[in-house]
Amino acid sequence: MLSLLFLSSCNRQQTDTEQKKTPDKISEVWTKERAAKWYKPWGWLRGSDFIPSTAINQLEMWQAESFDTITINRELGWAESIGMNSMRVYLHHLAWQVDPEGFKERVNQYLKIADRHHISTLFVLFDDCWNPSYQSGKQPDPKPGIHNSGWVRDPGDKLHEDSTLIFTLEQYVKDVLTTFANDTRIVLWDLYNEPGNSGYGNKSMPLLTKVFQWGREVNPSQPLSVGVWNGDLKELNEFQLLHSDVITYHNYSDRENHQALIDSLRVYGRPLICTEYMARTRNSFFETIMPMLKNENVGAYNWGLVAGKTNTMYAWDMPMPDGKEPRVWFHDIFRKDGTPYDEKEISLIKSLTAQ
Repeated sequence: MLSLLFLSSCNRQQTDTEQKKTPDKISEVWTKERAAKWYKPWGWLRGSDFIPSTAINQLEMWQAESFDTITINRELGWAESIGMNSMRVYLHHLAWQVDPEGFKERVNQYLKIADRHHISTLFVLFDDCWNPSYQSGKQPDPKPGIHNSGWVRDPGDKLHEDSTLIFTLEQYVKDVLTTFANDTRIVLWDLYNEPGNSGYGNKSMPLLTKVFQWGREVNPSQPLSVGVWNGDLKELNEFQLLHSDVITYHNYSDRENHQALIDSLRVYGRPLICTEYMARTRNSFFETIMPMLKNENVGAYNWGLVAGKTNTMYAWDMPMPDGKEPRVWFHDIFRKDGTPYDEKEISLIKSLTAQ
């Protein structure tokens, strides 16, 4: 059913040299009826993939020395002002490993701030995108004009270099899910962002399988999902769609392509949430995509709220080493001072989110 309708947010070609048999179905996936009942009270979810403008990556967002509640509060206030009601936010196991209790308290602080702005949260646990290595402590400065120059994978290459890391990852997942298993401020657990990206292909299948197993063992009140994003990764896609309580996906293409993907995913009979879209230079615009998602009652999370250290105003494949502002922003909605990139976009978003 899946066709070549996915477009990666990392813009990297896949090499899938390692062929592995798809594992047996994990039990206790939500029924379609339960998923539909869960989805209805949320209404239309709309928001952004969020990281404060003062953080270059997930570690800088969540480490104690750089956890910036002032900026988080200010920027979520801007999101609230245009009618957004949810954010997709990445975690990182290393921030937990260094300081498990402090990490969980910071997650709770974030949730308190978001809740004050009437914003729910969709958390991401693992990620196969961008830089393969990472370390705790001070994070690198942005490279001028380079999209996501400091974003880091989780767990990245370390998992393939140190087989014992899997035990730490299991503790991390189970601790976080157990702590927040009944937290009504959390919409959904996005267990693994773009598995198979960065050339991993089916090398990501063992961790994908494990994280679903760990999630089912904890059995939180929120649904579990892993979004499909690249039609070439057939075994991974099949596994993700079979084991997700609700269907999540990424699409950075134009309206026609995006609509076709929605139509193809409807056959699974589950709620749909688009957890990444909106890339202006690739014909994925608020004005063409967001009304469609509202009409289809598909959750809508665009990449980027405030232009900052992640440099996601720059396109994946169009670096600007001089660091000048691009004529057309790739992602993001606001500048760091709160002024919008495009007032017409703000008016459109407000018209769609008006209660």
